[in-house]
Amino acid sequence: MQNALGFPDLLRLIDERSAAFRAAVAAAPDLGAKVPSCPEWTLADLAQHIGDGRRAWAATVAAGPATAKADVGDVPMPEQRDEILAWLEDATRELVTALDEAGPDRECWAWWTGSPHNARAVARHQLQQLAVHTYDAQLTIGAEEPLPTDIALDGVDEFLQTCVTTASPWPHEPATIGYHAAEGRSWWLLLDGNGARTVQETDATAEATATASDLVLFMYGRHDLSAVDARGDHRVFERIIAWEPA
Repeated sequence: MQNALGFPDLLRLIDERSAAFRAAVAAAPDLGAKVPSCPEWTLADLAQHIGDGRRAWAATVAAGPATAKADVGDVPMPEQRDEILAWLEDATRELVTALDEAGPDRECWAWWTGSPHNARAVARHQLQQLAVHTYDAQLTIGAEEPLPTDIALDGVDEFLQTCVTTASPWPHEPATIGYHAAEGRSWWLLLDGNGARTVQETDATAEATATASDLVLFMYGRHDLSAVDARGDHRVFERIIAWEPA
C-alpha cells in the first residue's frame, strides 16, 4: 500500500475531520437542507448516518474477530442542534477509543476483501468516510473545501484497495487504469478475468490525472469525469463506475 498513514495519524485525523463535519453542521442555516452530493438525504440525515455509523464501527472493532458486524444499541439523535453536535462528538470519541484500545493489528469483522480485517484498515476507511462526508456537508452550506492532501493521498490507495479490489471477473476486455495525483504519486489498477487489483507501473488503457482530493471525490462519485484530466479509452471509466461485482 502506498502513502499509508500511521495508526496514530489515522486516529488524529478522524478526530480532525469529525470536528470539521460538526463545524459545517453548526454553520448550516437549515438542517433540513438537501445534500447536493447525496440528494436523497438532508443534512440532518447525513448527521444521523455519521453518528450511527461511527457507533456501529466502534462496537465492531471492540467485538474483535466475528462473522458479522456488531449490533449496537439505539442511541437516538437529538433534535436540538447543540445536542446533535454533542451526540456526534460522542460517536467519534467511541470510535477513536475503540480503535485505540484495540491497536492496529486486532482483527475484526469487515465487509471488504482487498484490505485486512483489522482495526488499522477500519481506521483508514473510517477516515475516508468522514473526509468525503465532511465535503458533502460543506457543499451543502456552500463552503466546500478540498480534502486535506495527506488524507486524499492515502484515500486514493485506500479506495483502490478496499472498495475496488475483488476476485469477481471483470466483464469486459482487460484494461488498466492509471491514476495520477498532481502531488506526484500514481497508482495502476488492472481489470481482467481475475478481478480488479493494483499493480506496479504499466501501460494504461485509460488514465486520470488530478489533485489527490479531486481523484478521491471522483472515485466516490462526487465529481464527474470532467473534474479530472482523462486520457485514453473513456469507456473504461464508464464501465468501472457501472460495475457491480458479485
